[in-house]
Amino acid sequence: MQVSVADSAGFCSGVKRALKIARATIDRGGPVHMLGEIVHNESVLSDIAEAGVRSIMRLGDGRGKSLLICAHGVPARKICDARRRGYRIIDATCPMVKQIHRLALELERVGRRVIVIGDSEHDEVKGIVGQLKKRAIVVSGIRDARGKTLRRLGKAGVVVQSTQALSHVMRIVEELKKRVPDLKFHNTICSPTRSKQREMASMPLRNDVMIIIGSKTSANTRRLYQISKSLNPRTYRVKSKAEIDPRWFRHARTAGVGAGASTPDHITREVVDYLAEVGVRT
Repeated sequence: MQVSVADSAGFCSGVKRALKIARATIDRGGPVHMLGEIVHNESVLSDIAEAGVRSIMRLGDGRGKSLLICAHGVPARKICDARRRGYRIIDATCPMVKQIHRLALELERVGRRVIVIGDSEHDEVKGIVGQLKKRAIVVSGIRDARGKTLRRLGKAGVVVQSTQALSHVMRIVEELKKRVPDLKFHNTICSPTRSKQREMASMPLRNDVMIIIGSKTSANTRRLYQISKSLNPRTYRVKSKAEIDPRWFRHARTAGVGAGASTPDHITREVVDYLAEVGVRT
């Protein structure tokens, strides 16, 4: 069985940067706390914890401690609160997410109601919404776009969670245009996400079976899986090689592998090596 790996598989630049910042903070010494999850991957979080970073959900006494801000960003008030408590802030927010923050703030500054297309419970969306003085409207799907609140808007501006699927976003934007007379749209899907999704638009068609590697909590992994599954029913999502069932590859001559932006390269290599073994047996 021939196994191919997506060129864009694995860590994006934002995740690489966040982990580099985390390691540098650990090397400086002293207690390091992390607000939430630096990235959405269990293996990475385990490695960070073993290195001495303590994950916290609530802020305490921060004197003498460093606080690592995750790649997805956090609401502005949390950073202000952390500073008041004495934490040394180590901001590992992805620069592309920071740009979304700036665009959202500018839309608000010029008097537009801010609409965020994304998953309302995702850390990145909470972080975007948490930059603004006025409450933003979060739109997750077409049903939200048809909501009563949007009918009362004269002008608004749209930003997008960086890992959303472009086709999904554009359907929502077209719906919003019907309801908001003056709508300014910023397509803030990040370039690594676009590259991954572009590959996933063709790779499933060239392979008998597709494996998408990543955590169940990873939004971008979920999008890749959804895109691949829509094109190839023999698409499976796994966290590691331990979740792979050899029966998936019965009569398969080719297998493609994709991986989310927070999936470590060593996990992808382990999966590829395992698939090579499976290919010999099937």
